[in-house]
Amino acid sequence: MKTRVLVIDDDASIREAVKAVLQGEDYEVLLAADGQVAIDRFDPQELDLLLLDINLPVRNGWDTFEEITARNPCLPIIVITGEAGQHRTAEAAGVSAFIEKPIDAQLLLETIRELLAEPKEQRLRRLVKRIGRLRHVPADAQRVFEDLLTRYSTPHQWDLPSSNLLPPKTSYRKESKTNQRNERENDHH
Repeated sequence: MKTRVLVIDDDASIREAVKAVLQGEDYEVLLAADGQVAIDRFDPQELDLLLLDINLPVRNGWDTFEEITARNPCLPIIVITGEAGQHRTAEAAGVSAFIEKPIDAQLLLETIRELLAEPKEQRLRRLVKRIGRLRHVPADAQRVFEDLLTRYSTPHQWDLPSSNLLPPKTSYRKESKTNQRNERENDHH
């Protein structure tokens, strides 16, 4: 029996593109254009995985997430969105994975394979106790930036995402005071 994946997204082109990618990997793909249609038509107990957009008409993605997880708390759910600022909400909700649009097909497939291999108990712990690692697949620019940071060590601890490129002020001040003291001593000699 094929793995059944429900894709809920209001953008028909995204639904069809994701469907083509998943069918190419031999998944059975079901589609819904909004959360209410998905809740009315599909039994979460008969699904293996859910791809869920957040910004949906009729019934938004977070309401849909709540309803579906109430019916099947162990169902792996990947939130996909182009809406900014949803990562922390997804993490707090106990989402299995969070993918920012535009979707990278290879990373989507890798994430699906990881989630399907994950024990149900681990998914349930993440949802109920809000523990466990949220798989976050950022949009391309953020992913490239994070990749660069992990590849090349930096001399200072950086806070992400931060545009401040100076080291923390405390160490900068200490260095400045030390330099000033050394300069004064050199002037006296």
